[in-house]
Formats: sequence, structure tokens, C-alpha cells
Amino acid sequence: MKNFMDENFLLKNETAVSLYQHIKDLPIIDYHCHLDAAAIAKNSRFRNITELWLGGDHYKWRLMRINGVPESHITGDAPDPEKFAAFCATLENAIGNPVFHWAHLELKKYFGFDGAITKENAAQIYALCNSQIEAEDFTVHGLLKKSRVEWLATTDDPADSLEFHMQIKNDNAAGVPKVLPTFRPGVIFEPQNPKFGAYVKKLGEAAGIHIHDWDSLRAALSQRLDFFAEAGCVIADHSLEDVFYLPDAKEKFIDGYRTRLLSWLGGEYHKRGWVMQLHMGAQRNNNARMKRLAGADTGFDCMSDADYSAALAKILDDMENRDALPRTILYGLNPSSDDMLAVLAACFAGRGIRGRIQWGCPWWFNDNKNGIQKHLQTLSTHGLISTFIGMLTDSRSFTAYTRHEYFRRILANQLGTWAEDGEFPHDMERLCKIAADISYFNVKDYFKV
Repeated sequence: MKNFMDENFLLKNETAVSLYQHIKDLPIIDYHCHLDAAAIAKNSRFRNITELWLGGDHYKWRLMRINGVPESHITGDAPDPEKFAAFCATLENAIGNPVFHWAHLELKKYFGFDGAITKENAAQIYALCNSQIEAEDFTVHGLLKKSRVEWLATTDDPADSLEFHMQIKNDNAAGVPKVLPTFRPGVIFEPQNPKFGAYVKKLGEAAGIHIHDWDSLRAALSQRLDFFAEAGCVIADHSLEDVFYLPDAKEKFIDGYRTRLLSWLGGEYHKRGWVMQLHMGAQRNNNARMKRLAGADTGFDCMSDADYSAALAKILDDMENRDALPRTILYGLNPSSDDMLAVLAACFAGRGIRGRIQWGCPWWFNDNKNGIQKHLQTLSTHGLISTFIGMLTDSRSFTAYTRHEYFRRILANQLGTWAEDGEFPHDMERLCKIAADISYFNVKDYFKV
């Protein structure tokens, strides 16, 4: 019997252990996250472990609700020690859940706690963590340095001032990673949204252009694209809850407008050498009562069962035919789309660019042991896993970087298993290169930052 989450956690053979040792200390490039640039610019501190660990973490909140914890102890006004105790009481029974693994990895890495989290020792853990949080170097910068983050990309609205990104860039504090903005259009794709008119005005004011027609909209967006580029942006991101393609605006105005806008933006990304990310398959805000109570992004989203392969292919083909398709990462939330996305990505490979179109890493509900294993196996079945750009956090938490450790352990175990089972030569030099490329070097080369 193996010890609980020991140094060889998830590593089931000697080759896997050797591979993990080779990649475990490589730097981290977090090319998609939701960290707060203001907190990085200000080098913020944390009030206590409850704020650091439970603030904004809908993964933990979902488990607590399932366990019957009242909302007062999740997003409500219960005292912080009670919220933390409620989470510990939930986690002790979360066998098989990735949050169980993440939480223990985080406590071990950032606080040196090597035991099991239970309701009985919640007060002890609370005191241990808070005593370290009070240390002078326990800040946002300190956590990023400890995590070996080389650079990260936040998620930002086109009308954002990016003042904090500029401050970070100009400060150039020793050891602090680069913090790049990501161009993430949202409301501008939703003409049916009651907030659309106000947003168009806000976007125009940010660009210094009065938006009144298609040409002025493109001019304003072009100005914002250039502004983001000056701040170091190399990535655009689109959340496509429903994947649309309708080139004729007269047939159905909203989808026609959205198709035309995305097609034009794709060309602008390509012209600037940016990477385009497409996140597909989320069905958001399913519980209207709880959205009113707790707000959006608080744990009430799920996977969509939408069928979007034909529409997605047409979007990519439209850009490819105009020589306007940027390097693109495709993320699907429903595992039923895994094989489709892995195969479709290869349809637009080529032009001499290694890994040009990526099937993105396991996202959100797939970011777990089973999801990562399935992703690696499916990707290797339909393409070249050796060109994969690896993991990201997609998180609002400054301690989420142990997810890269989690991924690298599973990756090392998968590669080691293939070698030890005789499915790949036991060539450690080649295996180490593949593991290191997926963990760090591929993503470094892909974004060219």
C-alpha cells in the first residue's frame, strides 16, 4: 500500500518517477487565468486562509453546497473560521474529487502541511496557515515566485484601461513574472443584451471614437487591439456558449453580425501574430435564484450538450480561405466533443507551423485525473501529443499553480506507462524531451513571449 500523497503520488512505475523528476521544477507559463492584475500590481496580502483559499473559488463552493453547507458559510457573511471549518468538513469525504488532491498539494507546497485535512484538525490548519500568511514575504509576488511562474495572461475586457498591467510592466520588480492582458470580447457580441448600447458607448470612449456603424466599430476595436498590443498582449479569447456560423446577416441578424465580427477579428489577430482561444460548450447561470443571490461565476454553470462541429469548421475554414486564420486553441467543455476537436484541429494543421491548431488542455469540469488521462490518450490517438502546449490554471486563485504539478505527475505517469508496457521505446532521452516539451518548451515557443 502506498503512503497518502507521498513524493511519488500518481507515479506508478520507475520510468514515471524519473520523468517527473526531470520536469517537476520547470518554469510555469500560465497562458489563461483569471487572476486580478490589480492584486499583482499592488503586491496584495491576504487577510487569512479563508480569503486566500475560498474567496472566489467556485470549485470549492460547489462541493460545499452538495454537502449541505448553508450559503452563509459559502458566499455569505459567516465568520471566516466557520467558513474554513465547513470546507474542511466537506473535503474530508471528497474521495476521488480533484479538489481533494489540489487542496492537499497546496497546503503542502505553500504551508508545509503534510497531513490529511479533516474537520477535527480544521482549527489547527487555520492557525498554521494564518501564522505563515502574516510573514513579510507571504504576498502575491511571493506566491508567484514560489510557484516559478515565468509569465501569465489575465482575462480582460477590450474597454479596460490596463492600468495595472502597465504598472506591473513599468515596475519590473525582481522575480515578478510578466503579466500580459488577454483581449476578451464579450458584450460586443451580444446585440440582444440590454447592456449592449451602454457597452458600445463605453468601448467608443475608451478608443476615443464615436461608434455609430460597422466601420466605426471596427476602427474602435482596432484601436483597442493596438492598445492591448502595447501592453504586451499576444492572445485573444472568446467564450462561445453557442457556436454560430451564418455569413448572411440578412437571414438572421444576430448570428450574421456575430459571424461577421468574429471573422474580421480573427483576421486582425492573425495580422498581429496573436493566438486565438475559443472556449466552447459552457451553459451558464442555470440557477437564476442563486445568480441573483450570489452573482455570476459562483458555481451554477454546467456543460452544454450543443452540437457545434459543423459551425466551428466553417468558422475556421472561412478564416483559412482568406489566409486569416491565427494560431488557434480549441477548448471543449463536454467530453463528448473530445474526439471531434482532436480530429478537427488536425484539419487546419500545416503551413509549416508546429502545433498550429491546438486542441486545448482539459478545461474546467475536465481538469481532473480522469479528464487529463483521457485527454492525453485521445490526443495521442488522433495527433502528435509531442506538440501539445500543456496545462494552464484557468483560476482566480494564487495557490492554483499546484495544478501544474498535478498535470505533470499524470503526464509523467502516462508516458512512463506507455514505455514500460512496451508501447514506446524505453528511450529516456526522447521521453524526457517529450515530457519537458509538453510541460514548458512547447508553450514557450507557441506564444513567443
